Amino acid sequence: MKKIGILGGVGWASTVDYYRAIAEGASRHFAERGHGSPLPIPPMTIESVTQAKTRALRGVAEDEASWAGFDAVFREALLTLEHAGCDFGIIASNTPHARLHAIRQGVTMPILSIFDATAEVTATTGASRALVLGTTVTMQATDYADRLTKEGITANDRFPETEIAEMQAMIDSEFYGGASEAARTRLLAFCNKHAAPDTAILLACTELPLAFPDHLDDPVFEADGHLFINPSAAHVTAALKEALEG
Repeated sequence: MKKIGILGGVGWASTVDYYRAIAEGASRHFAERGHGSPLPIPPMTIESVTQAKTRALRGVAEDEASWAGFDAVFREALLTLEHAGCDFGIIASNTPHARLHAIRQGVTMPILSIFDATAEVTATTGASRALVLGTTVTMQATDYADRLTKEGITANDRFPETEIAEMQAMIDSEFYGGASEAARTRLLAFCNKHAAPDTAILLACTELPLAFPDHLDDPVFEADGHLFINPSAAHVTAALKEALEG
């Protein structure tokens, strides 16, 4: 098996879920093939960054130089994982993937993109439209929209800044360290307001799927009248494939 490097901490609750999902997914893989106990899991190293620090270092959209400090923190973390002998890396967060082109400079170990994994899974649903929900960085960027376009899927137009700020505030208040009791209600209200029929809703912040605990391992699921895509689960599936079969 290949050794997985997990860059986590943004936030810690979703990092825990990544580790759990990879371990349980590997265990199912080997159990289905008749492997005896203890069931093996891929070797993993986690390098956890500090979310308060990375949030403070966020740059300004379309100002490449303003992201230098942010990029450096994640690049250093990936290099630490590379030096630990990891065969490939995953970043357990959507937001830094918008900077992956810069973060991975100087890193020779492959990094699995959450955009690729999510777009490929979304294409299997047959949906022609997608609603991308996430942090300010994710919703201001066009990375998901650009990647979905390659699969013949049209993402929503960029939201007004007030709507983007509302989603970021929801993530900060209802999803830090897990999902609060009010998290699902607030998230569904936003979805009901903005999702047209037959639209795949991308929960493109690794904390957002925590509002649906019964579907944490499902890349695609239906709940409360909506079709949801869980990028975290799609990312984990891609990591397991690479570690176990790659």
